Amino acid sequence: MKTAAIEDPTVSSSRRNVVGDLAELVKARLTLLVLLTTAVGFYVGSETPVDYMALVHVVFGTAAAAAGASALNQWWERAADALMRRTKTRPVPAGRMPALQALTLGIGLSIFGILYLAIVCNLLSAALTAITIAIYIFAYTPMKRASTANTAVGAIPGAIPPMIGWAAARGNIGIGAWSLFAIIFLWQLPHFFAIAWMYRDDYSRAGFRMISSDDRTGERSASQSVFFCILLLVIAGLPAFLGIANFGYIAAEIVLGGFFVAVAMRFLRLRTPGAARSLFFASIVYLPLLLGALVLTKS
Repeated sequence: MKTAAIEDPTVSSSRRNVVGDLAELVKARLTLLVLLTTAVGFYVGSETPVDYMALVHVVFGTAAAAAGASALNQWWERAADALMRRTKTRPVPAGRMPALQALTLGIGLSIFGILYLAIVCNLLSAALTAITIAIYIFAYTPMKRASTANTAVGAIPGAIPPMIGWAAARGNIGIGAWSLFAIIFLWQLPHFFAIAWMYRDDYSRAGFRMISSDDRTGERSASQSVFFCILLLVIAGLPAFLGIANFGYIAAEIVLGGFFVAVAMRFLRLRTPGAARSLFFASIVYLPLLLGALVLTKS
């Protein structure tokens, strides 16, 4: 007769904490967004029928690389993170994980992801992944202390994942891939402007230069958000005109884009933390719905 094993609650709690710290180190939610855009890039770039096993491969390789890049970013910014209320509890600045461990995991996952894509998918998708990591770590990360242009620079690696998916599907980068890049690039700007204004004091405390740093009224952050939301409303229709999606996509894109613009204009009118938070949440709603519409209307 077997005796049921009784697990030490302290050990169980410790395991949960380790898993939670690893998820925070690799920015699990951000990585999921990267995987979503990569998968959409692969799907809309694929010829019929879609090779779903190849889709799994590119998502897996990109996941490893994205997780590695996030770990390297947190290793690099550990001192600044310790100064910010929203990041000081991360595993490295909080002292729950040694900096060397974060660095080792970051390098290992990044290299593994790139090599996996090169071997299992193709060299182009691997090269794009390497470029993404390089810009994120060696351009965007140090630039946050040097110039307010860091947000635009940081949006570049954030917009490359759908191109990685497209490259894995087709072996090239066509105008369709560039249209996806443009959509994700523009989407990120109002998304980050809202975050930066809500946490402007935190960013200033850490020495990061954002357009919100000396924008106490929120006028600059809100007006820039409106501008890029309007530009996104125009650019996001490109997939239909390029033949990637049918014109049913246009209707969904106009509705979603109009909603995004309206929330940004509300931020400009009110310029309150609540209005900025609404824009942030609107951006989170907008993107998956737009990508869903693109997948459903794929030509």
